[in-house]
Amino acid sequence: MKIIEIKNLSKKYFLRSGNRKTTLRDVALGMFDFLKNKEKKKVLWALKNINLEIEDGETVGIIGNNGAGKSTLLKILSRIIKPTSGEATLHGRTGSLLEVGTGFHRELSGRENIFLNGAILGMKRREIEKKYDQIVAFSEIEEFLETPIKHYSSGMFTRLAFSVAAHLDPEILIVDEILAVGDLAFQRKCLRKMRDINEKGRTILFVSHNMQAITRLCKRAIWINNGEIQMDSNAEDVVGTYLSSQLKTSARKSWNDLENAPGNNTAKLLEVGVCNERGENASTFDIRKPILVEMVYKVLQNERVLMPSLQIFNDQGICVFTSHDLDEEWRYRKRLKGTYRSYAKIPANFLAEGNFFVAVSATTYEPLTEHFNEKDVAAFLVTDSLEGDSARGDYAGPMDGIIRPILNWETFVEEKSGRVIDDK
Repeated sequence: MKIIEIKNLSKKYFLRSGNRKTTLRDVALGMFDFLKNKEKKKVLWALKNINLEIEDGETVGIIGNNGAGKSTLLKILSRIIKPTSGEATLHGRTGSLLEVGTGFHRELSGRENIFLNGAILGMKRREIEKKYDQIVAFSEIEEFLETPIKHYSSGMFTRLAFSVAAHLDPEILIVDEILAVGDLAFQRKCLRKMRDINEKGRTILFVSHNMQAITRLCKRAIWINNGEIQMDSNAEDVVGTYLSSQLKTSARKSWNDLENAPGNNTAKLLEVGVCNERGENASTFDIRKPILVEMVYKVLQNERVLMPSLQIFNDQGICVFTSHDLDEEWRYRKRLKGTYRSYAKIPANFLAEGNFFVAVSATTYEPLTEHFNEKDVAAFLVTDSLEGDSARGDYAGPMDGIIRPILNWETFVEEKSGRVIDDK
């Protein structure tokens, strides 16, 4: 069943230019000129002929640069603004969590706003009262419920707003980047709640710049670029393609022209790729899965010993590690002319979550000669798990470090004498 149907949806804005008006007369004259000559004003199409269908029970991530049209789309779906043309039909009660303040009355208390929002969603008071204790417990701001929300911090407001939107049983939950306002522990709590909502068959639209959150929560993602749908597919593919466009590199790079390929008259680099454990190209990896880095190179001279190597850098340009090919079969073996394919396996639960870049090289040590050394030839994203079985465990806060291994721990009970015993 299609719960959201969008047909030829467009939204146009007129951009005003010139000096800022400072007096009431200037403002009035400026508005008159603007309305009189608006056909001559610069036009911005925030959305251009969007066509989209979302099935009941889907969780869909929406990504794109700032100004791409994501929030405009959500505002139209939430009935905050009207489209210039086209239509959007939603078959179900909709709960929206957009900009801080949307749908709340600043002069009313937190408790009063819970009932106000429930009424806006079409719920009876008895239904809201049934959910009230759950909302309060989830928000963790019980002591401030009688305080007007105009005195709330952005974090407090986020807690209350999400709790209301998530617990008042909407068939469709629309969540914008507002979650970025909350602390990390509450963000994770919200992601878990959204996953619980989805498992109950509800539909979620989730806008975020956090690609890890998108891939954790969503099976489907939509990339909006300049007001148009650039890509609509499974979340990992969309996120991978989007990051490749932003980072100016992808999970695989090839050189088809041997003459212009990196290298010298001894060896040339032909291809570098990042693969999953099945050998398939991939740009997004669960932290619990291994990553294969593949390099293909052509040896042009006989009787040379080559040492392939790779480096992994994080998005701050810090080298995470360097690895040399120490395979005994090839370590001291002189190679014949031909094409070679080398793999390096990065184990699961090794890299922390984040963006990473690959550099590859090939060297001869006697005499010391570097045949090629290419930086940023491939990129990939590592996402952490919400299941509690990664190195994060059940900890929801920030974790420093550029690697995140699962280490073996042992704990013993120590007697007063200092003698260590096993308490099993």
